[in-house]
Amino acid sequence: MSLTIAVLALSCASGMNVVQSDLPPLPTFKREFRAVWVATVDNIDWPSKRGIPTAQAKSELLKILDKAKEMNLNAVIFQVRPSADALYDSKLEPWSEYLTGAQGQAPKPYWDPLQFAVEEAHKRGIELHCWFNPYRALHPAQKGPVAANHISRTNPSVVKSYGKYLWMDPGEPAVQKRSLDVMLDVVKRYDVDGVHIDDYFYPYKEKGPDGKLMEFPDEPSFSRLSRKGSSTSRGDWRRHNVDSFIEALYKEIKQTKRWVKFGISPFGIYRPGYPEGIKAGVDQYADLYADALKWYQKGWCDYFTPQLYWPIKQTAQAYPTLLNWWVKENTAKRHLWPGNFTGRTSPSEGNWPAQEVVDQVEITRDTPGATGNVHFSMKAFMGDFNGVATALEKGPYKDLALIPASPWLGDKKPGKPSLVKTAVDNGWTVQWKASKDAQFYAVSVFDGKTWQLQSVTPATAVTTTGPVAVAITPVSHTGITGDSLILERP
Repeated sequence: MSLTIAVLALSCASGMNVVQSDLPPLPTFKREFRAVWVATVDNIDWPSKRGIPTAQAKSELLKILDKAKEMNLNAVIFQVRPSADALYDSKLEPWSEYLTGAQGQAPKPYWDPLQFAVEEAHKRGIELHCWFNPYRALHPAQKGPVAANHISRTNPSVVKSYGKYLWMDPGEPAVQKRSLDVMLDVVKRYDVDGVHIDDYFYPYKEKGPDGKLMEFPDEPSFSRLSRKGSSTSRGDWRRHNVDSFIEALYKEIKQTKRWVKFGISPFGIYRPGYPEGIKAGVDQYADLYADALKWYQKGWCDYFTPQLYWPIKQTAQAYPTLLNWWVKENTAKRHLWPGNFTGRTSPSEGNWPAQEVVDQVEITRDTPGATGNVHFSMKAFMGDFNGVATALEKGPYKDLALIPASPWLGDKKPGKPSLVKTAVDNGWTVQWKASKDAQFYAVSVFDGKTWQLQSVTPATAVTTTGPVAVAITPVSHTGITGDSLILERP
């Protein structure tokens, strides 16, 4: 049985009736978030090199999206702001060196990678989430000079040198506004499905030349607080700075486009000893000033992706132990989609067997309250390290799944598709009129015995060979399904 998706013009309405016999009801759709990070910083996943020709960069990005579709993934988390730069056309920040080879230089021939990625992902029934770093200003992998419109040149007093990096000071109101403006600009101008930030808030601790841990140099911004007579500790003040940013970002995304999901991917352990017996070399609450549990329980995100980057049997950081703890702490009832260090399957990164990743996905599935996974990163799938892409594709990701619904972002059912026409000629073509409020259509086929979800598509026509019946189910931006158009083959 095969199925081809095509976008057809809706010019020829049909008055034919939809005839249905005693077909079995459509089963409930499988729901699971299956996502992958595509990192652009230091060209980790894309593009393969700085300054490659536009045609090659497009081709590489299409191969990534084709691989995601082949594996039945349903979301790609695409890094668009690695270090106060942009892998899209921005009036606020310079073009990224990781794209063009020189920060501030536009691609030639011109193209907009984010616009391209959104359009091509949606053609494949895949959500595109844009991934930002809110505070990093410069990564040591950058080789060339910063552009004239980079924040380190336009507002140098709010940018701090710390270790090998430059960081924007989260205690500066200008920094908070800058990052909010950048992210909301993307939400307004692009049809993205999500906004995503990872575990970089205040920087991970760095050692100085004497081997001692250095203090982040935010004395100017903190001293302003002290001059106002506040007795707040520096640690609490730093956490408040990050809290305020997270809360404001969440609320402003919802005011701009309610349905756009906001996801946070913090360090996977809240604090050492949470839960009892868990050990960590990093205390994100005290070191990164990230109160991730607070954001999670306040509902300041739509999905929460703690980076559970350790093996199942590593007792001090065991994957199932941490997963169950985060499930129990989900008082706001947001999506819990843990992150997996799938790149550890690389012989140079840990040489994990593919079965470790498969087992982690299965543990997530078997844990009530957790409904998906996010894999770091795409190069593990493109390279099929230790057969991990093949193992997932033939195992837990063998069949398609819809993304779990987010009814708090809108629970209106999309309208039922209306039939335009059908035709039988080298296959059976069904064409329908687009439903109001539908982003995608879930196309299911009935072979005489069972229904199977065959594709997820934005298209408004399908051509099939073999099935007895077809069902077209509209899916909203928030994952809500509407009534299905069901047709039997003539």
